[in-house]
Parts: sequence; structure tokens; C-alpha cells
Amino acid sequence: MKITALLVLKCNPEGSDPTILANASDVTRFGYFQRPSVREFIVFVGRTVGKRTPPGQRQSVQHEEYKVHSYNRNGLCTVGFMDDHYPVRSAFSLLNKVLDDYEKNFGDSWRTMQADNVQPWPYLNEALTKFQDPAEADKLLKIQRELDETKIILHKTIDSVLARGEKLDSLVEKSSDLSAASQMFYKQAKKTNQCCTIL
Repeated sequence: MKITALLVLKCNPEGSDPTILANASDVTRFGYFQRPSVREFIVFVGRTVGKRTPPGQRQSVQHEEYKVHSYNRNGLCTVGFMDDHYPVRSAFSLLNKVLDDYEKNFGDSWRTMQADNVQPWPYLNEALTKFQDPAEADKLLKIQRELDETKIILHKTIDSVLARGEKLDSLVEKSSDLSAASQMFYKQAKKTNQCCTIL
């Protein structure tokens, strides 16, 4: 899973090309001489997708091995270039965070921008690095991952206890918590299960 680029754009209602407000990209996996062309292509595709994302809408566009996700929040638009394996929900969660942070830092100053802004915005570069792991962008995904890890640990613990069958048998016989009927049920269930596994 990889994020290649994040852009923040001002989408002009009159249909002209969007204005680039911030741009961060990681093109290190491309050859040195290809990188300027890749950056130009990212800007071109970002503008094109941003221009065609209606206000208040989200969309995902497949482009080769990338998905280009965009979110236009009333003229302020963010576009992310992710690979196919990056979860869509995490991508839109990230785009929403970027827009929130941009508005928090710059307010409505973006509305008066007429030309592309070449001034770097450090947060966007940090976001590009931090959110390479989709769980950082999507807290539900992070919680699910933690639950899955806990479930594996529990399964391993139960399996390791069950592997010591003889000790478990002797514990059942010595237990004061189990009645004679419960001990008999345990022994009967074990015999029944052994018959099934032999077949």
C-alpha cells in the first residue's frame, strides 16, 4: 500500500482549471530522469480529476495501477494518488483530514488565490509519510487490526492449553468447581470426540 501524491486545489466554479494550493509527492520509486515527468503528470491528472469532481462529492478514478481519489468540499478539493491496495475508506478519511487541517491553518485565504502556490506546506509532506499505513488515517481499521491481533493471541493461548490434554484431564478430576455430573460429561464428550477423529 502506497500513497504517491497529495494535492490541495481550489476548484473554480466557472470551469477553468483548478489552482494548486499545495502539492506533495514521493516519486523516489521512479528513475531519476523520470521524476520531473511523473510530477508533471501527477499535477495534470490531479487538476483533471479535481475539475471534474462536483462540489460536495467524492470520487475514485482508476488510472493504470493507481486509484486517484478526490473530495471537493465546496470548492476546496483534495486529490490523493494511491495504489490499488490502499483501502478506499482510509483514502477518503485521509483526504478529509487534509482538508480539515488546511482550513485550520489557512482559513478562507484560499478563495482569493489566482495562481498556483509553490510555497511548501510541511503538513502535507508529513501526511504523505505518516499515512502510508492506512490504519493511521482510519481509526476503525486500526481498531479492527488490534482486535484481529488479540484474537490470534487468544487462539494461540487456548491452543497451547488444549495441547496439554493429560494435565487438563487431571485438573478436571481434581477440580472442586465441577460436580460429578460435569466431570462425567467432560469424559463422555472427550470419548465421543475421539471416536469421531478416528473415522
